[in-house]
Amino acid sequence: MPLLAALGFSWGLTAYLSGTRAKLRILDHPNERSLHQAPVPRTGGLAILAGLAAALLLISGLNHFPHGLVWPLTGAVLVALISFCDDRAGVGVIPRFAMHGLAAIIALSAGLGLGSLEVGVWTWQWPGVLGLIISLLFLIWMTNLYNFMDGMDGFAGGMGLIGFCFLGLFGWLSGNAGYGLVCFSAALACAGFLVFNFPPARIFMGDTGASTLGFLAAILILFADLQELFPFWAGVLVFSPFIVDATVTLLRRLVAGERLWQAHRNHYYQRLVQLGWGHKKTVLAEYAVMLATGTSALILLRAGKTLFVPCGLFMWAAVYAALGAAIRRLELRRNAGKH
Repeated sequence: MPLLAALGFSWGLTAYLSGTRAKLRILDHPNERSLHQAPVPRTGGLAILAGLAAALLLISGLNHFPHGLVWPLTGAVLVALISFCDDRAGVGVIPRFAMHGLAAIIALSAGLGLGSLEVGVWTWQWPGVLGLIISLLFLIWMTNLYNFMDGMDGFAGGMGLIGFCFLGLFGWLSGNAGYGLVCFSAALACAGFLVFNFPPARIFMGDTGASTLGFLAAILILFADLQELFPFWAGVLVFSPFIVDATVTLLRRLVAGERLWQAHRNHYYQRLVQLGWGHKKTVLAEYAVMLATGTSALILLRAGKTLFVPCGLFMWAAVYAALGAAIRRLELRRNAGKH
């Protein structure tokens, strides 16, 4: 029932919000960062969160709800509220980051801070408060990078569907049915929205959906590590298609001296669209990468505490470097053809 509720509520509300009869009309107008050409409703995040909320209530009624997630999810509500205000009327960078920081602190107060980092045969203990600082930065960065990456039809919804499905599978295999239900509910809430967001999109999730999903992914990854369901690296690998693109792009812009708060179209997925791949081809290629990283994480988890884990992670670092170089070569070839 929780899974059907997540899918049904999300699908039904997204269908309503994407139509012209919806009373709540918040439009996303094209700007320098956008890949769309005409205004599109950006209220789909409300449908995703409604579907997830309905599922969580049912999970709680079945006594399967992981009680350690209560306070972290309270933080997610704060992220959703400030993000909705941003969608509706615009919110400055400082109050937005302040709310993200408060939400992260609430999550950390529930004990979600990393005490150590285990990668196969290697384990590092974080000295002092370093683990808390890293966890705080991870929560805030995931909240924002998910929003940065929500710039192509079907992209953020697809990452949510695939990413949360893998987290749910990992949790289920570890024996925690409640955690698995929460993750699968988030995935199906994304699926209900994705029906209307797959290229060509009729509705966007907006900051309300993207920022909250990013925060949700972060707390679920940290919670799994805390409960020893699966290690931190596995969740990061699952969401690495977003994490790597956003992080590398940020660092490249930082080195180039660009203003980080200005709109841009320098993410790798945006560059592929501008190379002529289009939304559908690019998003399907990204889905393939998401499925590959999730499957790799599952295989490495089954390998246990062995050298296969760091070797597998190094392999993915090489794959991402090769993909980035390939996109750069395509851009150079296109530019050479213009002269």
